Amino acid sequence: MRLDLVTIVVEEYEPAIGFFTEVLGFELVEDSPATTTDGQPKRWVVVRPPGGGTGLLLARADGERQREAIGEQVKGRVGFFLQVDDFTATFDRMQAAGVQFVRSPRSEVYGQVAVFLDIAGNRWDLLGPLQTTPPQTTPLQTTPPQAQQ
Repeated sequence: MRLDLVTIVVEEYEPAIGFFTEVLGFELVEDSPATTTDGQPKRWVVVRPPGGGTGLLLARADGERQREAIGEQVKGRVGFFLQVDDFTATFDRMQAAGVQFVRSPRSEVYGQVAVFLDIAGNRWDLLGPLQTTPPQTTPLQTTPPQAQQ
């Protein structure tokens, strides 16, 4: 048994695909036409970290109730965790790509961690192995990800 997919509600498909593939380095594994339960067109879009693992179903919001969930899937808590082997390189690459970090890197007993927002505004932990010195940081970006589009 394994957890195959987790849904992230997004405003639009293309910016979300770009964020997860170009910025985070995920792979686009499926992008197929589909229909909603009431017959409206939609897409089945799945991205996964390189090498597999649990994927993300990027679901465009359908209706006001779902639009209200964008960026609020776990009501402001960190709800997603991205584990990387090279924390410093990944942090630097993401920061250079304009990812909004809302908490600077810090060392914890379990390793390095920094909190960032995805394109929808959901909070993620970027996690890496424990290091003796944290990466050099520039001031945290304050522009919401939606404004970067």
